[in-house]
Amino acid sequence: MTRRYWNINLEEMLEAGVHFGHGTRKWNPKMASYISAKRKGIHITNLTRTARFLSEACDLVFDAASRGKQFLIVGTKNKAADSVAWAAIKARCHCVNKKWLGGMLTNWSTTETRLHKFRDLRMEQKTGRLNRLPKRDAAMFKRQLSRLQTYLGGIKYMTGLPDIVIIIDQHEEYTALRECITLGIPTICLIDTNCDPGSRSCRYFDSRE
Repeated sequence: MTRRYWNINLEEMLEAGVHFGHGTRKWNPKMASYISAKRKGIHITNLTRTARFLSEACDLVFDAASRGKQFLIVGTKNKAADSVAWAAIKARCHCVNKKWLGGMLTNWSTTETRLHKFRDLRMEQKTGRLNRLPKRDAAMFKRQLSRLQTYLGGIKYMTGLPDIVIIIDQHEEYTALRECITLGIPTICLIDTNCDPGSRSCRYFDSRE
């Protein structure tokens, strides 16, 4: 993989609070080598190592994107949801930012069936067919469409399994991570001091919550 220069500024990372980890009572001992200090009951991570791994992750993403690989970003925490959706739109990739439905990848045939249903309902709504149905039926289909939009809206154009999955919080999105491991899908995980950096599918480190 070709190494490139990325404008990763340690001062900006410091100002953004990237160095703050979890409380010292909620940490994973496997993260010890990534922690540089403790302050007021909070672990402080090593920003130099974070920047190095972030640079490697950028190289991986750049190389994969240049080969036309498909990305899926997963981040369902309330604090991350909007940023995940914005990043996916900007990068023209897929995302899950509300709730990870179990089996979304490992049971892809079911997900694909739901996506087909979602697309059909969207088309019926656009053409006005839903409004021509009896009120009770129309209301039922609109509720179903709303639910599908919430959970599958970010992957509505996905036609197959992603090539790489970017997971915003390893601890929060553990189910998604396990599915990726099961299927052998490479992942880039942003992890905190309460996570396991030795996970088979976790290759890069960032302490941002």
